[in-house]
Amino acid sequence: IPTPLREAKWDSEKAGGFASGKEQTQSLPTNHEDVLKGLLGSPNIASKHWIVRQYDHEVQGGSSVKPLVGPCQDGPGDASVVRPKLSSMKGIALSCGMGAQMSEKATAAGVAKNGDSYWATLAAIDEAVRNAVCVGADPTHVAILDNFCWPGCDDEYLMGSLVRAAEACYDGAMAYKTPFVSGKDSLNNQFTTDEGVRYTIPQTLLVSAMAMVENVQKCVTMDAKASGNVLLVVGKTDNAMGGSSYCTVFNDSNTSHNMMIPRVDLKVGPQTAKAVAKLIDKGLVQSAHDCSEGGLLVAAAEMAFAGRIGLDLDLQGIACNDTLDTVSACYAETPSRYLIEVAAEDFDAVINSLRELG
Repeated sequence: IPTPLREAKWDSEKAGGFASGKEQTQSLPTNHEDVLKGLLGSPNIASKHWIVRQYDHEVQGGSSVKPLVGPCQDGPGDASVVRPKLSSMKGIALSCGMGAQMSEKATAAGVAKNGDSYWATLAAIDEAVRNAVCVGADPTHVAILDNFCWPGCDDEYLMGSLVRAAEACYDGAMAYKTPFVSGKDSLNNQFTTDEGVRYTIPQTLLVSAMAMVENVQKCVTMDAKASGNVLLVVGKTDNAMGGSSYCTVFNDSNTSHNMMIPRVDLKVGPQTAKAVAKLIDKGLVQSAHDCSEGGLLVAAAEMAFAGRIGLDLDLQGIACNDTLDTVSACYAETPSRYLIEVAAEDFDAVINSLRELG
């Protein structure tokens, strides 16, 4: 079979940042109440219950964690958990992750090299693992699948971004010890009008994860459980705002923000996943939610909505390497972060466990 040879290019000087596009039309609200409402109502974050409920998501009564959770079953669960053998308490968590807004964007004028599919791919792997861990999965027993959706491969820069994504697949799989067991690709997603205008999708890699749950009776869900409990952010937050929902929805090109793409730390990410999983296994976590699209404030609001419980949030104690401004603290989408709810009496035990695990 003839093997084609394609040229791939990547510009390290121009990659890693994020520039706002013309499709981002809304003006930035002036207060956080309006910002939060705007993010919660944006298509990528808004509830998908109207889609989920159109499809069967129950087979032989074997689901332990359903797609929608909480007392009213309308919270966005991080992952589903099923028991393939009803005679066993072992389960399989099914989750996914995707960071398309962090990737490059092909346009009619060419490829806008204002993102990096390498870091977008690592973010997708990290999110898929995080989502599985949040329901009680073992991060040392995870298998993943790739789903490449690219505009095309004829353009040398598009090909370069595909190579970058493949490199990230290798690095992420090795760091998280998550083998790719299958996958698929759709490498021609563009349309040219009769007038010659080309429309393309962003370079996108969807990562699906399957993870072992040793005992489904220890599973947790993302809905806040009880007043008087404590909500903790596990993982550091940085100022990188590139590709964030905040900047995408509101077209905020404020130069005071760090517009670099958030980067996964391939040592800290797996380490944090194991630490949170250990807390859940010990029964010290009442609820857990990954901090991804929209950032910390959106994740906290989702937990509150799903549990029908209000939250008091103190942004001053968020762990960070640099000084965080309020916008970054609320809306940065730094990878490898978890929101966990713990009972007040378990607070010291949780803190000690996290310190012991680094």
